[in-house]
Amino acid sequence: MAAEGVHFLGRSQHQGDIMNFREMHRQPEPLLICNVWDAASARVAQRVGFGAIATSSFAMAAMLGYEDGEQLSFQELRYLVARIAAVSTLPLSVDIESGYSREPKDIVTHIRELAELGVVGVNIEDSLVDQGRSLVNAEAFAEILAKVKAGLQAAGCDVFLNVRTDPFLLGLDGARAETVRRGALYAQAGADGLFVPCIVQSEDIAAITKAVPLPINVLSRPQLPSYATLQALGVKRVSMGNALFDHLQDNLQARLSEIHEHRTLASIFEVASAC
Repeated sequence: MAAEGVHFLGRSQHQGDIMNFREMHRQPEPLLICNVWDAASARVAQRVGFGAIATSSFAMAAMLGYEDGEQLSFQELRYLVARIAAVSTLPLSVDIESGYSREPKDIVTHIRELAELGVVGVNIEDSLVDQGRSLVNAEAFAEILAKVKAGLQAAGCDVFLNVRTDPFLLGLDGARAETVRRGALYAQAGADGLFVPCIVQSEDIAAITKAVPLPINVLSRPQLPSYATLQALGVKRVSMGNALFDHLQDNLQARLSEIHEHRTLASIFEVASAC
């Protein structure tokens, strides 16, 4: 395992990492990416042998007491990403939600700032949170993507653009057809991958992997088919999202409730001694 000392990636190393990260999306087996939210979780992911890590915007926001939906400021996000990059040598992708701007030049600036920290990929989504979450116009979003891609290329900034599309997450009628339509538009605009959260039916997954000319990324859900089935269906990336963070928070609440109710700390040390 690589050393976990502080480092910031030089330009040549960043190029090697982005090439490796792209290749991870072309392998027969789907890339099982570990979603992290701080330096501690990133260290554990590297220690146990994951090949790449990605941030969870929901988990990062929750860790600092925010709701999801760009309430975590970009400056706070950048600081957390810097700490993660300082302790892990794994390829790192960052969830930038909707880009922290509606202006392509500002989104390019944000991505370039993250790339300077060694980030090799970003997730950017085609929905916005106001009173609730809603899809943005597909054609308008594709135009933004094309301008972002052109801006990054002009700056010599090579980053894997994983575009999240939310018809299934929002439970829309005709989600499959709308996902295929958006996937085609985003591929033409320069997307490198398509993230389809909350898709779980094998027939939907198979249809989208066949119709969209991009590596397809799915989100871990209780109803999601097995890893082997996902591979057979053509999926290229599997994400955890905030599920692991939520599970740990539930365990923490249960443990603290037990301590508070029984007025004993014994259970803490029982867990520690079993490790």
